[in-house]
Amino acid sequence: MAAFRDMEELSQGLLSLLGANRAESQQRRLLGHHEQAVERLLEAQDSAERLLREVLSTEKEVAQSLLDTKERVQQGGATVQQLEAELQKAGEEDTCLKASLLYLTRELEELKELEADLQRQEREVEEDTTVTIPSAVYVAQLYHRISKIEWDYECEPGMIKGIHHGPTIAQPIHLDSTQLSKKFISDHLWSLVATEW
Repeated sequence: MAAFRDMEELSQGLLSLLGANRAESQQRRLLGHHEQAVERLLEAQDSAERLLREVLSTEKEVAQSLLDTKERVQQGGATVQQLEAELQKAGEEDTCLKASLLYLTRELEELKELEADLQRQEREVEEDTTVTIPSAVYVAQLYHRISKIEWDYECEPGMIKGIHHGPTIAQPIHLDSTQLSKKFISDHLWSLVATEW
């Protein structure tokens, strides 16, 4: 800006020089001003070029920084998408595990109820056997002493086998309950028992 003013002054000085005809001293003075103006103009031009280079360098750095930031944002976006997918997958697995846990909890409760029921039944059976087994053993021993029959418990189903130890001889018993009536079998077995005490 100052250089343009100096040029304007120089131009006016040249005009006045031409107009007044003071030749050489004014010409030297004006040439000195002209040289100073040219030097200022060159300095201004150098300064402007330097500033332009700095601005271009700064713009280049800003552009590179912007590109780097954009790339990081894109990578961050991809990472976010990947994390969202993993989060969704983990949520689905969590839902599946919760359903499995609920199912297993119900099954465990059912098993606990079943165990409690079995323990109750065992207690009942135990109570029954403490009363029934001794009396059943007593009755079986009583029948054996009265009837003197030794039963074959390993015979096939539907068959009644054993040995009756009579007063003089042992007699085998072999009856088929599928062909004989219960009354006949009962009568036959009681007929083996001696009536004399």
